[in-house]
Amino acid sequence: MDSALDYKMVFDALVVPAAVLTPDFVIVAVNEAFLAVMGRTRADVLGHLAFTAFPDNPHAPNDPAAHGMQVLRASLQRVVATGERNALPLQRYDVETPGRPGVFKERYWSAVDTPVLGPDGEVKLIIHTVEEVTDFLHQLRRYGEREVDDTRTALEAVTTNVYARAHELHDLNERLKRTAGQQRQTMAALKEAIERQRRFVFDASHDLRNPITGLLTELEVALSEPSTDTHEILSKLLRDAERLNEIVADLLELARMDTATPGDAAELIDLGRFVVEELERRPLTAAVHTRTDPQVMVRASRIRLARLLGNLVANAERHTTTTIEIIVTTDPPDAVLEVIDDGPGIALADREKIFERLRRLDDARRKDPGGSGLGLPIAREIARVYGGHLYAADHPTGARFVLRLPLAT
Repeated sequence: MDSALDYKMVFDALVVPAAVLTPDFVIVAVNEAFLAVMGRTRADVLGHLAFTAFPDNPHAPNDPAAHGMQVLRASLQRVVATGERNALPLQRYDVETPGRPGVFKERYWSAVDTPVLGPDGEVKLIIHTVEEVTDFLHQLRRYGEREVDDTRTALEAVTTNVYARAHELHDLNERLKRTAGQQRQTMAALKEAIERQRRFVFDASHDLRNPITGLLTELEVALSEPSTDTHEILSKLLRDAERLNEIVADLLELARMDTATPGDAAELIDLGRFVVEELERRPLTAAVHTRTDPQVMVRASRIRLARLLGNLVANAERHTTTTIEIIVTTDPPDAVLEVIDDGPGIALADREKIFERLRRLDDARRKDPGGSGLGLPIAREIARVYGGHLYAADHPTGARFVLRLPLAT
């Protein structure tokens, strides 16, 4: 078989009326059958927008089936957006009688829009095919006139009903497509959530295993070597038990915030004064400089806000070189708390990763091998619960964490 097919000749020979449109809805090709049924020439349609070449039917403005260009536009837009074939409902579009300018003949059409996809999956062309069903509908009317004149009104009602049902089916099909799309999005979100939970459980199990293994090892040593220093063994066991307790407490905290609004009642808090008071209670391992504006009021749980601040300060202490700076100010409609260290900083690509549960960057693992990777995710969840947001921002020297909470009026 000759592989060099003349596709233009094949297209022109098709008995099905067809037109080819660009994704911008410009007609670039039509076959002979299309020109014949439409009573047009190639010059009339090629290079024109479909809606310009074929405006809405002006000869049946009150016919619900006579707004074909509106329906065609929606169909073409859907094909470009989804890359999927779309069938149009039954349409009326009258065609001018050859040789009688201004005289139009009633015509009815069934049409389908089919995308032509490129190698990249994008829509390159759209094939618009039509089938005329005028004779079928006219036969219904003639049958009524010939056989049962008294039922003409009923038959006309049936014909009208065909149009109405076609549009109802089309609308139903559109709703089903939208529903299917929403279901696909929901299923994708559920799958992602399940996968995230699976990874979280796996990583949490791994982190819990380390202190448990340490406990078991120390106990085995104590039992196998009675002469071992008991105080030293107990100290190691205590450290492992404390580490295990911290991890479990963090996991429980995340579970509570995932399933419900925190039970602690929100109260009015002066954020600047709150920061100063919390720092006075905390044994610090680095120099901390504060700069706070007065009367920066927020609504939150004092206990949970203290945990958020504590997690940010602990993170800064692990990475800072000499100094931590804490700033409280306003940027209406938000109160803003910034915790800045002068450590190595956070690469732009890692600024969201550090808020993933149990995600620890290499630098964090090196400076604090016992860390859980839950402190920053917990801090962000607390911010979210009270209508705020926590994120890592740019800073010339070190890391800068920014907490935004709605200002309380």
